[in-house]
Amino acid sequence: MVRLGGRLLTTLLFLCGASAFAIDWPSGEAVMVSNFGKNDGGHPTLGDTFRSEGPLRSIEKGEIIYSRGVTSPASRFPSPLGNMLVVDHGDGLLSVYSRAAQLRTKPENPVDSGAMIAVAGISGWSKTEGFYLSIFDRKERRWVNPSLIISAIPDARPPAIRSVRLKNDMNQIIDLASSRTIRQGAYTIIVHTEVSRAQTPEYPLMPLRIISSVNGVEAGYLAFETFSARDGVLMMFRNGLVPTSQIYAYAPAVEAGEVFFNRGQVTLEVIVQGGTAPDVSNSAAGGNSRSAVYRLFVE
Repeated sequence: MVRLGGRLLTTLLFLCGASAFAIDWPSGEAVMVSNFGKNDGGHPTLGDTFRSEGPLRSIEKGEIIYSRGVTSPASRFPSPLGNMLVVDHGDGLLSVYSRAAQLRTKPENPVDSGAMIAVAGISGWSKTEGFYLSIFDRKERRWVNPSLIISAIPDARPPAIRSVRLKNDMNQIIDLASSRTIRQGAYTIIVHTEVSRAQTPEYPLMPLRIISSVNGVEAGYLAFETFSARDGVLMMFRNGLVPTSQIYAYAPAVEAGEVFFNRGQVTLEVIVQGGTAPDVSNSAAGGNSRSAVYRLFVE
């Protein structure tokens, strides 16, 4: 159940071409320590952060349209992104490589897929050696989850559901781990979930989707696939576009859906679908999932 916009899906297919593995990660040895959609203190993360050393390579052929290095006049002004390059891959899709130690390609030079463009390291607001990768669709003015585009290898470890809570219209929080009796009314579904690899459990990541259903009927579909800018407000998809400030208000959890419970016995199911890559040498493509089922009594 992938609900990508038509133009974005067409662009992804164009870039990937006939091969499912036409696009690759900038570094084959890097370990993802934070990913697209992660709740960073009430704000979404718009790209993937990696711990890495060594060269960074362009994910696909394109033209470098922006460069900011230590010799750039712009480097005199502080920036969280530090040393960075922007590569235009055509049809408005851009890949951004930042927080690098140094850049290796001049802005006017076109690059081939896999061409070395930078060296991972420390710059900007980074504290450890690595780099930050983000992908932006400037025609649609939205950030795209790199795991939707870049080739991935399925991982057998399913996501973890840390907690499922309900918030009523009086802002009272009910933890379903300890209470299964609630009053009739409208509720917000708050889910704390993590994806991690067995090799790197210290780096909890966000999944690709969270789906909530009540008595088998879908009540919430939250997708960490794109973030869109609309009139200066950052939006994401949850049964339609919703401000991220609403979704991310419950750090480290997220608001996964809204539902009205009628009196009687009801069944709430929360399904978390993996789809992010804890490390780029063996990433999770979205085949993993975990569900939690709660049988509630509504007074």
